[in-house]
Amino acid sequence: MAEAFTAGVKPGGLTDNTQIRILLCYLVKTAGPLTRDTLQGALLQEQLVNYFEFADALADVERQQLVSLDEDERYSITDKGSTVADTLAFDLPRTVRESAIRAVMQIQSWKHKAAMNRARIEEEDGEYVVWCAIGDMGSDVFRLQLAMPDKLTAETIRNNFTAHGSEIYSKVMNMLTQPSTEEDRPPARASVKQTRKLLVPILGTGRFSFLLAEAVSSPGRLCAPRCCWRVRSLRLPF
Repeated sequence: MAEAFTAGVKPGGLTDNTQIRILLCYLVKTAGPLTRDTLQGALLQEQLVNYFEFADALADVERQQLVSLDEDERYSITDKGSTVADTLAFDLPRTVRESAIRAVMQIQSWKHKAAMNRARIEEEDGEYVVWCAIGDMGSDVFRLQLAMPDKLTAETIRNNFTAHGSEIYSKVMNMLTQPSTEEDRPPARASVKQTRKLLVPILGTGRFSFLLAEAVSSPGRLCAPRCCWRVRSLRLPF
């Protein structure tokens, strides 16, 4: 039975229920309010406690009113729990306390980044699309869509955007808004006039008369036909 409650705990971790309860009070007092997921993720990630020991200890500190659970499912320290943390926490190994706090801070930091730098993966017909967005003041200021060849690459893109989305946004905006150089500008379009000629017969006396109409146009300039025709009168000898 002892092995079931020490499985997954690295050397130097906690296997005693009392020590785990003290550690929980210390974490909630130092970094709280904290959700169950944050506490569980931090302690199991660092292999400081066994899952079953953690679950029992958390239920105990709540039942003993060392912590309280608010409407947002977050644990806060009570006066009684604060006394326990202040009195007994430093009896725990320093490496355990430091590892636990560091893991909690990492999880909180990641959650904050994930709320700001949102990224999700959509799969359709074997193709993976990563949707990335950065929100500010209730609206998105940056959106990016990337097509990836496989799930592993898509997950890497998602995680990197969550971790570095603000830096990516800053670099992209810096590149797009800096003054352009001569090399960055498109080549000037030559203004080449194109002429079309049309002979328009006009009835005359004894001979045919024609109007030589020249349609002049330039690239990028559209004119009504009657405004662009340049007309000259010709008289042909027949």
